[in-house]
Amino acid sequence: MLRLARYLKSFKLNITIGPLCKLIEAVFELIVPLVMARIIDVGIANGDRAYILRHGIVLVVLAVLGLASALVCQYMASVASQGVGTALRRDLYAHINTLSYRELDGIGTPALVTRISNDVNQVQTAVAMLIRLVIRAPFLVVGATVMSFAVSPKLSVIFFGAMAVIVGVMIPVMKATVRLFKKQQSSLDGISRITRENLTGVRVVRAFSRQDYEKNRFEEEAEEYRKFAVKAGRINALLNPMIFVAVNVSYLLIVHFGADFTVSGIDGMTQGNVIALVNYMTQISLALVVVANLVTIFTKAAASAARINEIFDTKCSIADSDTEPKQDENAPAVEFRSVCFSYSDGENSLEDITFTLQKGETLGIIGGTGSGKTTLVNLLCRFYERNSGVIKINGADVRDYPTAALRRLIGIVPQNAQLLSGTLRENMTMGRTDISDEQIQKALAAAQAKEFTDELDGGLDAKILQGGKNLSGGQKQRLTIARALAQNPEIVIMDDSSSALDYSTDAKLRHALSALKGMTVVIVSQRANSIMHADRIIVLDDGRAVGIGTHAELLRDCEVYREICATQYSEEELKQQEKGAEF
Repeated sequence: MLRLARYLKSFKLNITIGPLCKLIEAVFELIVPLVMARIIDVGIANGDRAYILRHGIVLVVLAVLGLASALVCQYMASVASQGVGTALRRDLYAHINTLSYRELDGIGTPALVTRISNDVNQVQTAVAMLIRLVIRAPFLVVGATVMSFAVSPKLSVIFFGAMAVIVGVMIPVMKATVRLFKKQQSSLDGISRITRENLTGVRVVRAFSRQDYEKNRFEEEAEEYRKFAVKAGRINALLNPMIFVAVNVSYLLIVHFGADFTVSGIDGMTQGNVIALVNYMTQISLALVVVANLVTIFTKAAASAARINEIFDTKCSIADSDTEPKQDENAPAVEFRSVCFSYSDGENSLEDITFTLQKGETLGIIGGTGSGKTTLVNLLCRFYERNSGVIKINGADVRDYPTAALRRLIGIVPQNAQLLSGTLRENMTMGRTDISDEQIQKALAAAQAKEFTDELDGGLDAKILQGGKNLSGGQKQRLTIARALAQNPEIVIMDDSSSALDYSTDAKLRHALSALKGMTVVIVSQRANSIMHADRIIVLDDGRAVGIGTHAELLRDCEVYREICATQYSEEELKQQEKGAEF
């Protein structure tokens, strides 16, 4: 929690005026029992109605001033807590966006969503309580105890005894609940994960009629969350009863000994003083109930703050460069030299990958499932950091490029065609202001998307639903291709991004890409038809490049490539292609 206190610096006025107003309200509350004592001992004892009326007006004034102070504090607390929550979410979201794929894979999307929403809410609540009650409640407890000592030093021993008992109960309860609240928040991550999976994959779940299975999964995770919540609640529930037991015992002792002191005249005790002591004990009891609730709130906030700090402590494994490297116009567009990579400390996912790709050429990458095709292009984009070897673009190591500069050079079309909610234009520009409508239209034409985008209601202002749910699979793929082309990059990477296209549209797309002079194209595909006309093809098998060459060369020299093609072409077609014939 203390590490997040830096967010309060922008609200110094709020955290000063707010508690000060609460202190003023508490002072007024401490004065009330003394006024009541005077009314009983003087006004009522002497039957002086004017005295009672004057002091009654004083009580009303104290109440109004206390209310005004409380309202000011409430406003200050609301502004500060909402401001801290907003700033914390902003910084947390910005930090998450600096992390590489490796860190994001390790933490998990559901955990990140829970921490940026639920955990921040817990901290936000704690900030509000910090301003409103953290100073007021202890001040009332201490103040009421001091005032009781002023009224009767001997009876004030009861107050000190009650406080010692209550504090002795609160400390172990707090320690026990912190651990449980952390587990509870972790369980909430699991609920978020299952919910997200089910909502995004609802069509798959229903297609396989697995609603009951998924329902049971959710119920198991929710039951785990409930167990932690109930266990923490049971422990925390001990606070209020034990506080009230201590307070009620104190009431009995005050009334019992107060009556004796009044009769005996010890400490100058009067009936009004007894009532004042009872009122002070009531104030203490209410303040301690608030303290007990604050213990719960701050325990949850401490657990949430630890989870938030865990994200802030997670540093990106990819160091960003500050200056752009000098590029060599005569160097290859892409160069891999003895590149190795592993997702963990285990076996390499890519092993000794070496190839060069000249500017304006097209590279095809093919291989079986899990052979490392997507991993290879992710290393080129520097979404992951290679373990060893060299990766260069235009003669400069990718590590020497600032991330923003590298992204300008490369336009990537990912495997999963992801579109964002908004307009078609917003999806094509992705927030960039230097992309004109003319560029967008050219990119749509090259991606074979104009045939349906021209028919959309609103043209470039047509609405796209979240995830592109109002479009077909092939339409989404063509729009993601157009989005990459609209950026006018030097290198375009198409990661199996034409799988939903028919052969005719796929052929038109390849022809349009070949017409884009000077653009280097990397095509990852499972279909030999999509990469057979590439200038160079890399065949991957279990993370190794088992063949590099043209389509005809690989058919003759690479058994793995021939096996892939054999599943897609007849034997007669393969023989013709081996001879390098146009097919």
